[in-house]
Amino acid sequence: MDKSIHTDNYKAFIALLRKHRQDVGMTQIELAARLEETQVFVSKCERGERRLDLVETIEWCRAIGVPFASFAIQLDEMLQNGLSSLS
Repeated sequence: MDKSIHTDNYKAFIALLRKHRQDVGMTQIELAARLEETQVFVSKCERGERRLDLVETIEWCRAIGVPFASFAIQLDEMLQNGLSSLS
């Protein structure tokens, strides 16, 4: 089994997080400030260089104003549909 960070499913997960951040008009710097992290941390996460765990994902969703449950449902539907478009 591949490490989750290298799978298409993980790439879709990160792309969806990034899309939600961009949809609310938030920069990586603004998100980093809300997470009390650096912009480099956010960038590495969004590029898939650093893996986010469940607790970090919940915090990320809160920081961008997306209910985690809604995010999880959207991701699940996306993955069930074969990584469909993010639009």
